[in-house]
Amino acid sequence: MPFSAVLFDLDGTLLDTLADVADATNAALAQLGFPPHPVEAFKYFIGDGMEQLARRALGPGPHDPELVARCVERIRQEYARCWDCKTRPYAGVSELLDQLASRGIPMAVLSNKPQDFTQLCVQRLLGRWRFDAVVGAGGQFPPKPHPAAARCIAQLLKVPPPQIVYLGDTNTDMQTATAAGMYPVGALWGFRPAEELRASGAQKLIAQPLELLSLLESQ
Repeated sequence: MPFSAVLFDLDGTLLDTLADVADATNAALAQLGFPPHPVEAFKYFIGDGMEQLARRALGPGPHDPELVARCVERIRQEYARCWDCKTRPYAGVSELLDQLASRGIPMAVLSNKPQDFTQLCVQRLLGRWRFDAVVGAGGQFPPKPHPAAARCIAQLLKVPPPQIVYLGDTNTDMQTATAAGMYPVGALWGFRPAEELRASGAQKLIAQPLELLSLLESQ
């Protein structure tokens, strides 16, 4: 069955958000009396929503729910100040989106980043391109890897899930794609290694964004 739409993850797939998330979280940790983490550590903290980011950054638990909630709120406050200081599209993403748009291929974004920040990132940094749906966390759907949001996006696009390529960079993304009946493609320029992506269901791995075009053209 030919592929006729692309659903993207955001952090680690379209945008390199690592440094800004790290800076915001480390600032929040400092305010709460916890030590900071190196930026590279956040590759394994990001991907499952802001609450999980806070729990992982706070270190081995269990942590009091009130502390986690305070950490989340501090991260939100800090991230609102610095979300676009260092965040940029990955090399090759603009060219890929140009090519998909020129071919009339529907595109959408699904992220575990909070909805307000997801919308802000897409509008400000990816506003040149049309996305038929931009869905973040905190709305009517449970977070990824639950497939409900991905399936709803398929309905909005009016494209059957098997005809949708899901491009993401973490195990959560590959599990989401598989559960939704989409075709999981792992982005090797993102936050997680090839081994994790394969083990969690990736059907194909690509090292550069434009490689996605060859997959679409081969159908």
